[in-house]
This record gives sequence, C-alpha cells and structure tokens, in this order.
Amino acid sequence: MAFYMCCFKHLCGTAPHTSVPVRTTPTVILDTGYMGHEVVIVKNGVRICGTGGALGNVPILQNKAYFEVKLQQSGVWGVGIATRNANLNKVPLGEDAQSWVLCSDGAVRHNAEEKHKIPDIPQEGDILGVSYDHVELNFYINGRPTNTPVTGFKGTVYPALYVDDGAILDVVFENFSHGPPSGYDSIMVEKSLLEND
Repeated sequence: MAFYMCCFKHLCGTAPHTSVPVRTTPTVILDTGYMGHEVVIVKNGVRICGTGGALGNVPILQNKAYFEVKLQQSGVWGVGIATRNANLNKVPLGEDAQSWVLCSDGAVRHNAEEKHKIPDIPQEGDILGVSYDHVELNFYINGRPTNTPVTGFKGTVYPALYVDDGAILDVVFENFSHGPPSGYDSIMVEKSLLEND
C-alpha cells in the first residue's frame, strides 16, 4: 500500500485524501441584491455608504430579534426595518408604508409620518440598537432605550439602513457592543433555508 501511495504522490504531487464537506450556517449581512443603485456595501457586507438603502439578507422571523448599527461617519442616515417593497433608491426611508426607521434628525418615521422625535440626536461613534418582536419596534442609543415604540407592521420585514450626504454605517448582527434587551437575541437564519440537499 505504501508503494501505491508513494507512486500516487510522485505522479500527482500529493497523496490522496478524503474530504468531508462542512456545512456552515449562513451569515447575516447586508444584501447586495436588495440595495439602492448608488449604495456601496463593503467590509464583507456590514458597511453601507453612498446614497440609498439596503436590506439584510435574512428576514426577521423569530419572536424577538435585535441588531446594532455603529454610526461611523455623520451625514443623513436611518436604521430600522422594511419590507422588500421599500424603495431603496429614495432617501430617507420611512416615507412609504414599507419602512419604519429612526432617522439622523432624531425622528422615527413611517409612511411619511413622524411617529416620535428623540431629544438626543446620535453622534459619530454612537451605537444604535434595534429590537423587534412583531408587535413593537424599539430603538436604543448606546444601550439606553429611546422610549419611542412603533407598531402596525405588515408583511415580512428585514433589517434596513439608508445613507446619504457622506454617512457611513456599520451593521452588527452578532457580538454586540451592548447586550440585547432581556429575551431578545441576534437574528436567526430559518432552518429550512439551510436544507438545500
């Protein structure tokens, strides 16, 4: 047997080995298939810049989900949730019935209506948290709740971010800077999406 292995190694440059395919869980990132035409997504799908919006690649299906966004550079921006029918080429989001967002001016918007206004506008370096439980959408700044709940969602929603005027945002779907609220967890990939065999 050693003779055959030696010959195989001599002819092919390496000895044969068996490989076992490894199944990995897909990573939640920003979806380049659902972004505005002038949006740039970099850093392995976690940084958004340019002009327009982008959705996450995984819908929020679990009961209680949380994600964070770091404000890397000021400008016009927004974070929240949206359906795949939201117009990602038009900023700001929150101007249609398909998106619910906290905007850079401190307004929480949906369907062109200001639902709330927060007094402390987030600044560069701040961490914005987003929690969603299919009943309420809540926002956090550096781990502190803004007490601006939004309700009345319809359809399947995804994490949503938009940028304009030089804003740069980094989305974090795990390993959070501030722990999620009690009972909330990172966005989970639905098991049926993993079963492609």
